[in-house]
Amino acid sequence: MYFEFQGTRIEVNIADRPRLESEVLLRFANGEGFALATVNLDHLVKLETSADFLAAYAAQDLVVADGRPVVWLSQLAGRPVELMPGSDMVLPLCRLAAKAGVPVALVGSTAEALSDASAALTAKVPGLDLAWCHAPSGVFDPAGPEAEEILRNLDQKGIRLCFLALGAPKQELLAARGRELAPGVGFASVGAGLDFLGGHQQRAPLWMRKLALEWLWRALSSPGRMVPRYLKCFAILPRQMRSALRIRRS
Repeated sequence: MYFEFQGTRIEVNIADRPRLESEVLLRFANGEGFALATVNLDHLVKLETSADFLAAYAAQDLVVADGRPVVWLSQLAGRPVELMPGSDMVLPLCRLAAKAGVPVALVGSTAEALSDASAALTAKVPGLDLAWCHAPSGVFDPAGPEAEEILRNLDQKGIRLCFLALGAPKQELLAARGRELAPGVGFASVGAGLDFLGGHQQRAPLWMRKLALEWLWRALSSPGRMVPRYLKCFAILPRQMRSALRIRRS
């Protein structure tokens, strides 16, 4: 499955979890870094309007589907992919890191949230080497000197897997820059995944997620922020459906 913006193709190139796990383990074994992004409708909205975000997404090595609309579009296109939300990737990726014996870092959110997420991860994943946690400043710029210092630290500490919990587009922009400044690090952009893990944000109940209603939970929890976002997401669905049908016929 792929999406096109301004002549640039963004491909969901990892279709399911077994392929993701195999690729991540291979990169750990070979000493190679990566940038993992989880595309959803909000990202598609941003990709239509931001050249910087589009360039950052094009620099991601691994792209999975985060959000049922992306999965549905892939099915409509005849190129189905599995749902793999970033929030659901934290524990599985940590287990892979523990299996491979590679050090892990958490970057983003707040110091308190990272501390709680760290405690949850070490309790749930035996043998996890959680080597560094860092909460950027409130004026963090992924193109600025603070970001460069973070990336240099990751490289110097020998981090092999770094979870970025900065929200889009900051986390994807930082991951893209990290592919140049810290090429041995695997960057996984997970949004609110660390906040969920540490109990600093409440995720939709499992039954709502199974019914594809997590968007409604988030809209009701934070209407001022989320309702305008979802209106923009719904607005792009018709043209994305037409694009999916074109892919199907191609």
